[in-house]
Amino acid sequence: MMDTSPINWKCASKSHSLAVHSLAVLALFILQHLLNISEINAEATHNVHIVYLGVKKYDDPESTKKSHHKMLSTLLGSKDAAQRSILYSYRHSFSGFAARLTQSEAESIAEFPEVVQVIPNRIHKLHTTRSWDFIGIHPESPKNGILPDNNMGKGTIIGVIDSGAWPESESFNDQGMDPIPPRWKGICQEGEQFNSTNCNKKLIGARWFVKGVLGQKEMKRKRRSGGRESLQEDYMSARDGIGHGTHTASTAAGYYVKKANYGGLAEGVARGGAPLAHLAIYKACWGAISSNSTTSRSRSRRSSSRGAGCSDADLLKAFDKAIHDGVDILSVSIGNEIPLYTYVDQRDSIAIASFHAIENGITVVCSAGNDGPISQTISNTAPWLITVAATTIDRAFLTPITLGNNQTFWGQSINHIGKHMHQFSPLTYSERIALHPSDDSAMDCESGSLNATLAEGSIVVCFSKSEQQDIFSASASVKEAGGVGLVYAQFHEDGLGSCEIPCVKVDYQVGTQILSYIRRSRSPVAKLTSPSTVIGKWMSPRVASFSSRGPSSITPDVLKPDIAAPGVDILAAYPPFDSHSHSHSQSYAFLSGTSMSCPHVAGIAALVKSLHPNWSPAAIRSALVTTASQTGTDGTSITAQGPTRKAADPFDIGGGHVNPNKALDPGLIFNITREDYIEYLCSLGYSTASISSLTKMKVTMTSTWCNQSSHEYLTLNLNLPSITIPQLKMGATVVVKRRVTNVGPINSVYKSTTQAPAGIKMTVEPRILSFNLSTQSLSFKVTFFSTQKVHGDYKFGSLTWTDGNCHVVRSPIAIRVIRFDSYADV
Repeated sequence: MMDTSPINWKCASKSHSLAVHSLAVLALFILQHLLNISEINAEATHNVHIVYLGVKKYDDPESTKKSHHKMLSTLLGSKDAAQRSILYSYRHSFSGFAARLTQSEAESIAEFPEVVQVIPNRIHKLHTTRSWDFIGIHPESPKNGILPDNNMGKGTIIGVIDSGAWPESESFNDQGMDPIPPRWKGICQEGEQFNSTNCNKKLIGARWFVKGVLGQKEMKRKRRSGGRESLQEDYMSARDGIGHGTHTASTAAGYYVKKANYGGLAEGVARGGAPLAHLAIYKACWGAISSNSTTSRSRSRRSSSRGAGCSDADLLKAFDKAIHDGVDILSVSIGNEIPLYTYVDQRDSIAIASFHAIENGITVVCSAGNDGPISQTISNTAPWLITVAATTIDRAFLTPITLGNNQTFWGQSINHIGKHMHQFSPLTYSERIALHPSDDSAMDCESGSLNATLAEGSIVVCFSKSEQQDIFSASASVKEAGGVGLVYAQFHEDGLGSCEIPCVKVDYQVGTQILSYIRRSRSPVAKLTSPSTVIGKWMSPRVASFSSRGPSSITPDVLKPDIAAPGVDILAAYPPFDSHSHSHSQSYAFLSGTSMSCPHVAGIAALVKSLHPNWSPAAIRSALVTTASQTGTDGTSITAQGPTRKAADPFDIGGGHVNPNKALDPGLIFNITREDYIEYLCSLGYSTASISSLTKMKVTMTSTWCNQSSHEYLTLNLNLPSITIPQLKMGATVVVKRRVTNVGPINSVYKSTTQAPAGIKMTVEPRILSFNLSTQSLSFKVTFFSTQKVHGDYKFGSLTWTDGNCHVVRSPIAIRVIRFDSYADV
């Protein structure tokens, strides 16, 4: 029986206060004990750190490696401890190593005189039948296309740093390929379901780097048979477990594959930009960061690869080996997140490693990022990189939506619509079937927002209202609730998605008209019909909404992106098995993202390199930028997608849309040497020690490159094929210098024409450049004067040199007039 007698509160209060006091003391003791344990555990935790040493002291890689072990042994007290700690030794293009260290060990080794910087290991994110025809590479048309003219990239080696490759793909067959170049020093590294026989004359090398990812304490791991440590969702080898690397590698240099398609759509000859170039695979990105790797599972959505990750330690080793192996081009569809680090900060592993690559004559092409359309979101902004934005192509997958009143609307889909969907099904609006009427998350069909009873058997109309939701996620929610189809209204185009149920994407206007029918009808119904491929009927290219925009948030005087290329709904090779479900799927897939535009330009860079093997990375970049297109298929200016459509400017597309045919014969090039980059870094105010560690050269303030007196506009004179002035003060005059080299006919004469930005007076001196056998390079200067009277935004223009024949060399210009030393829009 329950005791209901009253409590003696007077006695209870005294004993209660003593008890509370005792409990409080005990709690404080336990808390302090736990804090001590936490501090001990934190101190004892070994995380991956990168110890960057800069300039190599030894030419022999083994001597460099021994010096790393010696340094680590000194720190840890024994050779055995050093051996257990070290993960990688970077010894080919620069000096450094990655090791598991506690926080105090990392702080201690940072004090060693040889050490430039010690940084924690970070994880980076991974950011085609018709696309090559669209940009003018036609193998069937020798007179118009460039492939036959330059042997399709024959003899060049494209390295792809990504998530590996699926070697059995037809895109990697070596039929018709030349023998492996004798200069190649790479290997075909074996591993899980990957052996030396998987390499051939097309896929000539493969390596994989996983120690940096495995070293992250938060990484999910498991033990496979034999007790070997591995990742949950990937192959411990160069075999691609998520599809991203297979797709990008085949886009850059896949061999010809007839009748490639995705579910019957986009059928044609799949090929890479340089189909006779060799491929070298460097797997540094892994599908184990989370259990929902969206790139491989959705198979056609924007390629941000949120489930994939690439650690700094692994990336640096991939670059180091690629430089050693002898690649000509590197395709890197990986990026940093905002805020960006300086180019001499080792936390920007791509900027650091790519500088060593260009020192060795390797052109590095990177993706711009998928964080658009917001300005200043672009990544990979180092001036020695080619940074690529993403655009659409002129192909659509039209899908009819027929309503019960016989009205037909058109959307797009890459999903095969089952026969049962060709009959009418109930049609409803997502907010009508919300699980909770007050929850607005049902509008764009977020997970768990729909009432399963009301959704059962219906086609559901959803409206996108945020960047966090997309057609794939919405279709999963509708399917979860029992729906049989999806009509997804979205205000911008960012690529189609392959869904688990039939799905069609429409714009807001069409979505609103369908919603009006639903509201007027007592029993609304609709049927979906399978899509058909339509080519050449769409105004294109357009800059994709997701494509990250400039200006650079760290060096706004360097125009980024450099160039734009196809990156929306690109069909390319893909692993035939889904690594999540192990179910059979198709060998080609659609992906969207700047990850897809990057290998397009890498392939074109290989074509240029095969025709001009002695050109520097800067010369190749110049050829791409100055010959790029400004107009679309309809003859009007290229537009950029976003909240509204507008004319694309240099912060959307850089020099313009890549034009491979013209890039092979640019007429003039803007070349940049290593010394030019050093001078630029000096002008940014970086310390000479940091610059020396990056460039492998002893740089002091009295050096040739750094001894110029400080000048407000010195940073503007890096010999880029573009001009960007982020701070032109009202009423001020700025002179920018450039130098061009003639790579066309010896006795060429070029005349300048200008399109001055609004509010700017612009003059060029000299206005005519005359070249001959003894004069192959000439300098000119451009003077800008602000006539604008108010603090403004960027305005755009161009400077063009023409020889009156076939050469048109265009440099984009971006200028901002300011009153105050501030970039902020106030």
